[in-house]
Amino acid sequence: MKVSALSGDQPQHRHGRGGDSSQIGFVHQTPQGKETTVRIICILLVATVAHGRDNWPQFRGPGARGVADGASFPERWSATENVAWKTDIPGRGWSSPVVWGGCVFLTTVINRGESEPPKKGLYLGGNRPQPAASVHEWWVYCLDLESGNVRWKEKVHEGQPSSPIHIKNSYASETPVTDGEQVYFYFGNIGVFAYDLDGKRGWSKTMEPHNTRYGWGTAASPVLHGDRLYIVNDNEEASWLLALDKRTGKEIWRVDRDEQSNWSTPYVWENGQRTEIVTPGTGRVRAYDLDGKELWSLKGMSGITIATPFAEGDLCYVTSGFVGSRLRPIYAIRAGASGDISLSWGQTSNASIAWCQPTAAPYNPSTLLYRDKLYVLLDRGMLSAYDAKTGRVFFERERIPQGGGFTASPWAANGNIFCLNEDGVTFVFRANEKFELLHANRLADDDMGMATPAIVGGRLLIRTSARLYCIARGSMTNQP
Repeated sequence: MKVSALSGDQPQHRHGRGGDSSQIGFVHQTPQGKETTVRIICILLVATVAHGRDNWPQFRGPGARGVADGASFPERWSATENVAWKTDIPGRGWSSPVVWGGCVFLTTVINRGESEPPKKGLYLGGNRPQPAASVHEWWVYCLDLESGNVRWKEKVHEGQPSSPIHIKNSYASETPVTDGEQVYFYFGNIGVFAYDLDGKRGWSKTMEPHNTRYGWGTAASPVLHGDRLYIVNDNEEASWLLALDKRTGKEIWRVDRDEQSNWSTPYVWENGQRTEIVTPGTGRVRAYDLDGKELWSLKGMSGITIATPFAEGDLCYVTSGFVGSRLRPIYAIRAGASGDISLSWGQTSNASIAWCQPTAAPYNPSTLLYRDKLYVLLDRGMLSAYDAKTGRVFFERERIPQGGGFTASPWAANGNIFCLNEDGVTFVFRANEKFELLHANRLADDDMGMATPAIVGGRLLIRTSARLYCIARGSMTNQP
C-alpha cells in the first residue's frame, strides 16, 4: 500500500488491515553480481537532493508528502507509451520503491508454493487465519534507475511464514528507507536488514512475530531521523515504538504502547518548537519526544488507522478512515501540544487542533497537501479537496468516472494530482478548487496497483503486482 502502502481489507504502505468484531472487515490495501560502480554513482548524487528531484528516500518521498514539483515525467503514459523500461519482479510485495542516486530499492517475497491471487476492492472474506504451509523467500533488490537492470539482490530469510496475512496483503508491504549511505529493509514479523548501496550487508536485527487483528499482517514502514531508525509495531499482543542506532542496529530505547493493531507509518515532525514522533493509532494518536517520552495524545479515531501523517509548517495532518466506522476524522494539529488534546463531543477545534473534518478521511490512502489544499482520495473512487489551513470544503466526494478501488496514496507534480487505482489506471486531475479530471493512463491488464509510486527528476516509478515501470518521456528501452 503505509503500501504505501495495502488495499481493500489490508493496510498499505505501504501495508495490512484491521477491524474489530463489531465492524465489517476490509482490506486496505539480493548475492552476487554486485557492481563496484553502484556506490560511486550513488555517492556522487548524495548532495543533490532537491524536493525529490534526485532522491526519493522513504515512503512518499521527502517529508512523506508525495510532492515533486519540478519533476519532468510525462502526464500521459500506457503500458508501452512513455515507458523508459519495465522490469518484472518475482513474488509479491506492496512496498513502494525508494531511490537514491542511480539506485532503486524494493522488497518482495517469493512463495515456493502457490499463492492465492489477491482480490481487488473492499469486501468481506479476505481473512486467512492460518499461515501458508509452503516455504517463502524474503528478498531485497537494487535496480539501476537508468536501465531497470538488477544491480544486486539478496535473499535475507527463508522458511514457512510464522503469521498469516490478508489475501490482499503481502509479506513485503513495508517500504525501505535510506540515508544515501545505507538502505534499511524491514519485514514486519521477520526483522530489519541494513545494506550499503552496493549490496554489502551491515547489520540485521530479528523481530519477534506477533499476531495482528484478524491475521491481516504488518505494513508500517520504518523512518529515519538523525542517527536513529524508528519503527512502530502495533499488534494484538505487545505493541511498541522502537529507536535503533542506524549504524549498528543497537536498541536505544523501546516504549510499550497500549494500542492494538494499526498499520500507520510514524512521522518525525520537525516544527518551530521541537522535534516529535507522531504515531497514529486506533485508540489514541500519540506523539513522543526523541527520548520516547509521551508529549501529547488524542482520542477520536476510526476503528482502523493506516494513513501516514505529514506536516507543513506548524500544522500536522493525521487521518483515520475505516469505512466501517461512523467517525472518520481528519485532524490538523498545531505544534506545541501537550497532554490530552482530544476534542469534546461536537467540537471541531480547540487550542491544539486547528480544525477537524469528522467524517472525511480515506481508509487506505494517505491524504495529499499541495499548494495549500488538502486532497482526499477515498478508497471507493471519490475525490475531495479542503483548505489546508481552515478545513473549508472546496469540493467533496466527487465520483471519479470508472474509478474503481484505490489503495495507493495520491501524488502531485507541476500543478496536477495523480491517483492510481487497483486496476493500474492513473487518473490525472488539475490541482484546483474545482473537480477537473484531465485524463486517465492505463497499464497492462495484469498490473494490479497497490503500491504508492516514487518520483525522481524525469522519472516516475510505478510498482504493480507484476513489475516495476519507469515512466519517462520517450520510447521503451527494455522489456521483460
